[in-house]
Amino acid sequence: MSVPAAHAPSHPDLGALIRGGRGARRPKMTQSQLAAIVGYSTSWVCRVEAGEIIPPDETLLRIAAALDIPPDELITAAHPPERDPAQTAQSLGCGGITTATVTTGTIESQQEDTVRRRGFLTKAAGISAAILTSTPATAADRRLADPGPRLETALFNLPATEPVSLRQLEQALHRARADFRHSRYHTLSSELPLLLAAADATRHHLTGHAHERASALAAYAYSLAGELASKQHSEATWVAADRALTAARACGQPTPLGEATRMLSIAMRRAGRHRQAADLLTHTSRQLADDPTDQARAVRAAMLLTAGYTCAHYGDRTTALNMVDEAQEIGRRITYGPHLDNATIQATHAQCESFRLSIFNKLGTPDEAVPVVTRINPNTFPTAERRARFHTDAARMWHQLGDHRQTFTSLRAVERNAPEEARRPSVKALTADLLYSPATLPGLKEFAARTGALN
Repeated sequence: MSVPAAHAPSHPDLGALIRGGRGARRPKMTQSQLAAIVGYSTSWVCRVEAGEIIPPDETLLRIAAALDIPPDELITAAHPPERDPAQTAQSLGCGGITTATVTTGTIESQQEDTVRRRGFLTKAAGISAAILTSTPATAADRRLADPGPRLETALFNLPATEPVSLRQLEQALHRARADFRHSRYHTLSSELPLLLAAADATRHHLTGHAHERASALAAYAYSLAGELASKQHSEATWVAADRALTAARACGQPTPLGEATRMLSIAMRRAGRHRQAADLLTHTSRQLADDPTDQARAVRAAMLLTAGYTCAHYGDRTTALNMVDEAQEIGRRITYGPHLDNATIQATHAQCESFRLSIFNKLGTPDEAVPVVTRINPNTFPTAERRARFHTDAARMWHQLGDHRQTFTSLRAVERNAPEEARRPSVKALTADLLYSPATLPGLKEFAARTGALN
């Protein structure tokens, strides 16, 4: 987000650079024209040029492309190294933390993370102006409520980038996965195009073991793109899954291959090919049965959980629940930690019970799901995305049982844990159903308007 005047230092160099770039265009580009290109208001551009606002880095890249200014030059002007540490802590998003409570180590850590992110963006920013200027950047734009179209555009027309180091790629993937786990989907959809393009450019540039490592990272990045596309019910899930599989096969490692296979099965399931998706997952999971490593076990358990939920789509109750039981047993033998960060689903007790809840919902037996909900503590889920997923399934259960008040309570819990999850198509559909129910629920209309369910 832009840093407002209350927290932003003056940046006359940035403003002068942008004004000079507008003036160098023939004919001269007005503030209104630049505002239209980057998706902000004319007054916003005026405040940036006056040094009152620091745009986010992805917007700076968009401005750089529109004005033919080198991206690193513009970003350096926005974030000069001599900035005051207290102001830096504010601009890096310390929120309500006062400068007196921010330790030097915290400030340095935040500065380093911003520098790494900026370095990745500028090195990977051989981006066409068409890509950068085609997507609005303003949070007020309604299209930002749905990251799907932005991701689809990127997947079908990735920006041109240069190779980056494997360390940069790993760091960028780590940040992207953190955005997903915290349900920061707008940010993720903005950064994924560069990450995917840089991953492809890097793996095609390298050979040998380095090529395999880069291919594994590319597979994880495309699987992450598939996760985001799936949440938006986007057909781009197919594209992301296919590219994830291609990269995973090139690396020859079971973990990225398992994640990519799971993403392909989700795309198949959404297309109505339920049995084929379940067979694909079952067959692939068997190939990992003799691998005793935590990575292989975690991937196998995740595939079994996804397969169980898929079986419920065609009414195979016994197989669905057996797969959850098997995944739960595998999960007991796994030591979870940072070495399993690339696994989207972890077969902990709470996560397996959450899938059991999903299965009962899909089978149309929500009464069986009630005791499951009561024995799940949502605070045990390690990420906002997983907590929101649980509350969404609880809302579906209460909705099937006709308990409108409990449904709304669960929906509000979704928003409380992960606001962007409350704007997903399936959650908005639940909210819209409540709007037309006979129940009187204080705050429902405001919730619906806030989450985009009330148009």
